[in-house]
Amino acid sequence: MSSIQERLYPDLPCFGCGHANEGGLKLRSHPSPDGPDGLVTAEFLPWPEHDNGLGYLNGGIICTVLDCHSAAAVMQTADTRGWHPLGEAKLSYVTAGLDVRYLRPSPLREAVELRAEVTQASEAEMTVEVSLWWDGKPRAEATALWKRWRPRP
Repeated sequence: MSSIQERLYPDLPCFGCGHANEGGLKLRSHPSPDGPDGLVTAEFLPWPEHDNGLGYLNGGIICTVLDCHSAAAVMQTADTRGWHPLGEAKLSYVTAGLDVRYLRPSPLREAVELRAEVTQASEAEMTVEVSLWWDGKPRAEATALWKRWRPRP
């Protein structure tokens, strides 16, 4: 089954979620069959290069996967509501803010779960609650604000 990223923006070269970036993380997010409507989940296996120097997952990589996983929830919502990209835009929304809270160390050598849910949606902007989980506990959480992308010449 193809991911939200592969289905909606397969040619995007984004480092975190773009499948057209050979050196990227290539997140694969899917609507959750078991969770509430609008919940999007993914599994992410960190690379050894993502070490924070102490044997845990680097905070910048955590921020990247939270941002990019929240994008999947936003693009899925936009697609189901018919809010498609405008003009020459490759995406219908862009990150306007990301408030990250680091709660516990995250493992470097084991897969973590990502969860995202759009909590407010209008055509102008969306808010997403997104989190990184491991061993039954949240390791990081974020609130992401996304705004409609209106490219200008």
